[in-house]
Amino acid sequence: MQRRAAIISVVFFLVIGAGAYSLIATASTPSISFENPEYSLAQGDEFSVPGSDQTYTVSSITEEEESGGHGGGTTLVRSGELSYVNESARFTETWDNASTVTLDGTDYRVEIANVSDPSEATLVELRNDTAILQNDPNADNETVTRDGERYVVVNESTLVPADEYFPANETRTVAEGDSFDYNNESVTVAAVEPSAVTLEWFAAEENTIGVDDEANVTIGDQQYLAYFPDGSTMVLTQDYESYEAQQQSIEEFHLFENGLWGVTIVSFTTIVLLVGMAFLPSRY
Repeated sequence: MQRRAAIISVVFFLVIGAGAYSLIATASTPSISFENPEYSLAQGDEFSVPGSDQTYTVSSITEEEESGGHGGGTTLVRSGELSYVNESARFTETWDNASTVTLDGTDYRVEIANVSDPSEATLVELRNDTAILQNDPNADNETVTRDGERYVVVNESTLVPADEYFPANETRTVAEGDSFDYNNESVTVAAVEPSAVTLEWFAAEENTIGVDDEANVTIGDQQYLAYFPDGSTMVLTQDYESYEAQQQSIEEFHLFENGLWGVTIVSFTTIVLLVGMAFLPSRY
């Protein structure tokens, strides 16, 4: 009688456990999809967003497996990158006071007057005295000093004061608002301060925007939700309501699935216990 009751209970829990497991095996996890997203893009596609005439390009879409660590398996991670060219990006360069700059192939020392509000700076040529001496076959390669004054030795015996021998240092003045060519760019003196001169120029600059899966991305002044349904498609949408509803459905599915796993485990555990108890010796 004990074993017969155990068999009936085993069959009961077997049916329940098998039914729960079959539901798990046949059910498929809901996936996120959007019927009419603002953009569905592939690598290389170009697009623009409302309110802007800027053109954006999908420069890359990647799909990589990342390890979860500590035996956690791997996760498929998708991401992408957008690129665009700012045709009038502002660039600046700073010339510190007393620093050396090269302009039109000549080295200059930057000198800014010690006043509270300077409007210009002087560029003083850094003359290469050694090169001048080496190019003069009649002069020694080094100057000499006599009574604190520097001389150039010419024709092995004649002493010429260095101030007379060497040409005067070239000077240039740069003031706020001046424009000139520098490093293959047309630059303007944007500001002169006691500590530095600031140059500015405008040129094309390529920029990139990183795009993560199921994350917000701002393009121009528009915000989108990015989603990668596969390894070659980037979806941009502003339908946050649909996304949140689908996320809720997925969470409910996993909750239901976990419940079925619980029923399955409890059922088969109970079967093992019932079978074991059925074969215990009876006491009279």
